[in-house]
Parts: sequence; structure tokens; C-alpha cells
Amino acid sequence: MADHGFSERRACRLIGVNRSAWQYEPLRGKDDAVRERMREIANERRRFGYRRLAILLRREGKGMNLKKVYRLYCEERLTVRKRGGRKRALGTRAPMAIPQEPNLRWSLDFVSDSLACGRRFRILNVIDDYSRECLGCVVDTSLSGRRVVRELSVIAERRGLPCMVVSDNGTELTSHAVLAWCQDTGVEWHYITPGKPQQNGFVESFNGRLRDECLNEHLFPSLAAARRIIEAWRTDYNTVRPHSSLGGLAPAEFTNRPRQGHMNTEAKLSAA
Repeated sequence: MADHGFSERRACRLIGVNRSAWQYEPLRGKDDAVRERMREIANERRRFGYRRLAILLRREGKGMNLKKVYRLYCEERLTVRKRGGRKRALGTRAPMAIPQEPNLRWSLDFVSDSLACGRRFRILNVIDDYSRECLGCVVDTSLSGRRVVRELSVIAERRGLPCMVVSDNGTELTSHAVLAWCQDTGVEWHYITPGKPQQNGFVESFNGRLRDECLNEHLFPSLAAARRIIEAWRTDYNTVRPHSSLGGLAPAEFTNRPRQGHMNTEAKLSAA
């Protein structure tokens, strides 16, 4: 066209190019707003991968193909660096049964960390195995069996007593205070096999998320600051953070969703 003065139609016909292909302009430069928002979310939630970022963007009305989210995620170099892995046992395992209603089974376990001054503290985590909701993160320097029972009673006043509690065989959890509480309330307490933390997988998974996304991301100057930061993270975990095993819903959304659709889904899975 420049050298011979041909029209666009004739030039495209001579070289065998479709005119629409010649006139096409790439639109890849129009994702600046999405890229900026993705960077903002990734800076706030540094341990979130592209799948959870896609869910959060979709909630804000920025829905797009997951492949495109992954492409932008890689181009912005937001990939989460993997932390040290662990050895995994070989062999087959039976899947853990999942309760079909809220408040049927709770799981609990302890996590340890330290303040900026080096003083150690512990966290008692209590999880509802059905909704994966964190019912409590109790932070203190000492958590005895009596304190565990007292915290469980506080949660029970708010939600009601569970049918079962699952835990490991720690000395606080096999104390006379815990055994007496079970006898008084009628709650069944199940102890996992020693050395088998996978039998308490729901709370173990939560412990990993808590350490990766909160404990490893903050320096706690005092016990009060640790309680405030961990409680804020717990609230965000229950109400905002997408959970992969709940179909991208937060635990509170999963619990409050319409039950009819859930029952239809369960019926289809049973039929399959």
C-alpha cells in the first residue's frame, strides 16, 4: 500500500490476508485497573495465590477467565514463594468423614509463637469441622485444662454444645478438668491416635493457614497486640477469605447459604 499505492482491499487480496485480521487491534493494554487492584490485594494478602485473587476480584465485579487471571498474575510477578515442605508418609489413607450439619463436631489444637521480646505464647484454635469456621483463637502465655474447658463453655453458650470434640493427646486435653466437663455436658471427646495428626486434619489445615498468613507475616510487640491481630485475622478468615474446599465461599457464607441447593448437590453426589 505504501510502495505501490494499492488500496487495502486489493493489497490484502494479493497477499492472502483477511481484512478483519489486518484491521484487528490487540486489547491487552486495557487491564490496567485490574492489574492495579490485583497488586493491591496481593500486597494485603501476600500468601494468596491466583485462584483466591480471582474469587476476590469476582466479588468486586471484575470477573474474568481464570486463565487470564493467571496470565496477569504471572506478568505482575505476584507468584507466592513456597516455604519449606515436609516429608509425607506413603501408603493409603481412609478419608475423614465430614459432618453434614453445623455444630456436630469441633476440632481443637494448639499453636505456639513468640513475641518480639522472645516470650513464648500459645493459641488454642477451635474449628467447626462442617463449615471450617474458626470458633475461637484463644491467645495466652499459659493454657491449662481448666482454661480450655472455660473457653469451650463460652463458645457453647453462644453456639450450643457439639456432639463430639476431636483433639490430640496433650496433657491439657487429657486432664481431669476436661474429663469432668465431658461427663457433665455429655459431649463425646475423641482422641486421635498418637503420632497421627492427619486424623485431626481440619484444625491442622487451619493451623497451617494461620501460621502462613498471619503469624509469619507479623511481629507481635506485646500479648495484647497479638490478640488484636490474630482476632482480626480470624474474623477475616470467617467472613471474607475464600475457602477452596467450600467452593470459594467463606465459612460464614457457606453456613448461611440456602440449604435446598446444598441438599440437591448432596443428592446428585450420592446418586453419582
